[in-house]
Amino acid sequence: MSLNAALESFYVSNKFNSTGKLSVALVCTRHAKALGLPLDSNKLISDGGGQVQGLGGAAVKSILADHGITKILSSEGGRTSRGSIGNMQSYVDFLNQQQAGGQVDLEVVEKFWIAKVHVFFAGKPFKVSSDISSGVTSTFQDLLLQAEKRRRAAEGTQVVGALMQHLVGAKLDCAIGQGNLKHNSYSTSDSQTGRKGDFEIGELAIHVTTTPSRNVLTRCADNLNSNNRPILITLSDQVQRARVYAEELGISNRVEVFEVEQFLALNTYEIGLRNGGGQLVGLQKIVQRYNEIVDQFETDPSLRIELI
Repeated sequence: MSLNAALESFYVSNKFNSTGKLSVALVCTRHAKALGLPLDSNKLISDGGGQVQGLGGAAVKSILADHGITKILSSEGGRTSRGSIGNMQSYVDFLNQQQAGGQVDLEVVEKFWIAKVHVFFAGKPFKVSSDISSGVTSTFQDLLLQAEKRRRAAEGTQVVGALMQHLVGAKLDCAIGQGNLKHNSYSTSDSQTGRKGDFEIGELAIHVTTTPSRNVLTRCADNLNSNNRPILITLSDQVQRARVYAEELGISNRVEVFEVEQFLALNTYEIGLRNGGGQLVGLQKIVQRYNEIVDQFETDPSLRIELI
């Protein structure tokens, strides 16, 4: 595996796309350039024992400036992150493993992380207006329209499906409480995890899809054969397609099919009322949880939602 391929694999598997983790990678790469490899991670911990040596906003700013970047990645440079030491240790282990397999070109490594910083800055989040006088359903319809426009501009991306999956996951977390639901990246297939749907809650197997194919409905039939209750959530203009396949498979009266926009909107009101507010409070809760899920399970920061 080439050095760049190894770096990409580390970046994806360790979710090194946040400001804090990118800062750790940049600063630790500079430590490696100054001290050589292999690095001793114990020597990169400050005297107080609670921070990574040299990690801070000023240090990161200086590294970025060397590459002509004037934007601020993080004012703290990841210094205040409780996980920064663990992130540093993981990255140092990776560098040392690469060094054990052959000489590591640290200039290539630094350029890799600078490229990821450019990706981070280029990622523009979806926008949601806090003025929801036109209705919550319209708000979610607008989000999906933004995602569809982005998909058309970058053919091959699955941004609509990712948006839908994580919005539904965020809604469910807000409704039943965090910790009761397992989340995955959008690219994780059911076969990889052995799960019965995108989400499992008790006997429920929840499938979220932009295009309900016959294969998806066959999986719903499999759920029923395993004494699970399937729920299918899709785009409003795909509901009839799903029902046709369900009819062909003889499960039309046993699988629930919901429009994603209304599924999300109805629960937005309920979550808002439960938290002592209206639909805006519900929307804020869902967006906040959605962004947390994206930060944890995806590497594309442009999937985030900004409430304006």
